[in-house]
Amino acid sequence: MILVLAPNTPPDGSAYRELIQRLDQLTGIKHRVHREIGDEVTLTEIYLIGNTAALNPEVVQQFPCVERIVRISEPYRVLGRHQQNDNRVSSFEYNGIRFGQDTFHVFAGLCAVDSRESVETMMRALRGHGQMCSRMGAYKPRTSPYAFQGYGKTCLPYVFELAGKYGIKVIAMEITHESHIDEIRDNLRTTGNATGVMLQIGTRNTQNFELLKIIGRQQEFPVLLKRGFGITLDESLNAAEYLASEGNRKVVFCLRGMKTNMGDPHRNFVDFAHVPTIKRLTRMPVCVDPSHSVGSRAVSPDGLLDVFHVTAQGIIAGANMVLVDFHPFPEKALVDGPQALRLNELQHFLDDTALVRETYLKRATRAAQEITS
Repeated sequence: MILVLAPNTPPDGSAYRELIQRLDQLTGIKHRVHREIGDEVTLTEIYLIGNTAALNPEVVQQFPCVERIVRISEPYRVLGRHQQNDNRVSSFEYNGIRFGQDTFHVFAGLCAVDSRESVETMMRALRGHGQMCSRMGAYKPRTSPYAFQGYGKTCLPYVFELAGKYGIKVIAMEITHESHIDEIRDNLRTTGNATGVMLQIGTRNTQNFELLKIIGRQQEFPVLLKRGFGITLDESLNAAEYLASEGNRKVVFCLRGMKTNMGDPHRNFVDFAHVPTIKRLTRMPVCVDPSHSVGSRAVSPDGLLDVFHVTAQGIIAGANMVLVDFHPFPEKALVDGPQALRLNELQHFLDDTALVRETYLKRATRAAQEITS
């Protein structure tokens, strides 16, 4: 059960304190408070966890500050939409960048950091094209134990320093162990918090439940969770729920293709048709990763790379974020160089995403008009 409080309910008010006292008296039921702080309105939701079936909704509705009650039957208790008209605010802001189901950002950058030169050239290019977000891989889980595993914490100081120099506000960075959180936090502090990091959980760790719990308990960094490449969508959404149930609701869900030869000749079977499904079932922003879905620089007869086409498929379906591989020197890349886009393609890629995003917004506006007419 979710209690939605009246907008701008002050947490230090007498009515709110009375509400919390009454909730503390409920037997076998715990509660967790979540606030969405906007520019003008602060919304508060209280999640009741336990045997809530015995609670009389009419009685709870009379508790101080309670505006309405949402009964939960779906498994995604924190992140899910629990009614067809459930339009509660779920966006979040991090380091000056807002993320929600109505926003759009491109995170272009290095799948794996391989040199200071590559990082600086990439970030300089991003600033030149008005971008404030990037991806930079420091920790790289690989199928082979002999493959390059990333430079880890040794590259963090110059990655964060250069991000600050070129105005990059948020870096998506995969982690594979809880110790990486402390390494990232320490190096951000050392560089004067020059940038921000969105912790990325890779497809191999989507069901690493203990790691999910640990990441969920910290609320300093938002999380980009990639769908597991060999599990159902429901299982992956429940992985996101692990994060939220531990307290971190700043979660972006990323589609990156499914591992099956049914997708050949692409690296993975593109699953971007699930973008609207995820937005219907949950309140999470949705990201697409075309680079790891396609896995090559194949070009169609119309002159567009498959990566461009696949990206457009995700955006036209309503994607809020694109995570894409670029590299200034693909021939020198230590990971996935053959699939990386080149810097002379960056402007074309950004223009193409903007064009498709504009088309999506026009489609959504028209659909809303049809509903109200």
